[in-house]
Amino acid sequence: MKLNTKEFEEKMVKALSVLQSNFDTIRAGQANAAVLNRVTFEYYGSPTPLNSMASVSVDDARTLVIKPYDGSTLKAMEKAILASDVGITPNSDGQVIRLVFPQLTEERRRDLCKQVTKMGEEAKVAVRNIRRDANDLSKKMEKDGDMTEDEKKASDKSVQDLTDKFIKQIDTAVAEKQKAVMAI
Repeated sequence: MKLNTKEFEEKMVKALSVLQSNFDTIRAGQANAAVLNRVTFEYYGSPTPLNSMASVSVDDARTLVIKPYDGSTLKAMEKAILASDVGITPNSDGQVIRLVFPQLTEERRRDLCKQVTKMGEEAKVAVRNIRRDANDLSKKMEKDGDMTEDEKKASDKSVQDLTDKFIKQIDTAVAEKQKAVMAI
């Protein structure tokens, strides 16, 4: 009985989609509401995602406008943005918060490329951990007598092929994101 790799493939797909969503949080000189996805603030004693308590819109290519649904939360939202890793100082007029994305310097682009590479490495580690779990399972199945040695070798090979495929996709995604960051 060969190992069913479907479950492990789904986990690898999830690792790739997490990488893509992490890439969305990297600001690349253009206004992108996704940079606020991880920003939370205290609202009635519990951490609340900023984008669930305000409308976030793109004013122009380099400006985001955040309009809180509840005006009393404006100051808390401003503090949360300052404390976050967004890296932009919010401008408030008492009604809305504006985030103006500055043009990226060459040095900042290189830093962002390093950040993209690091995210890619984390995704590769996640995929390799999934491979290890799959190989451990096939080892256990062989030990328990549920799988022959040849079936284990075939299972290990199919898991390795799957791993290679996802590592290649991660490398491609990293290269594309770095190219996008450097092109701006």
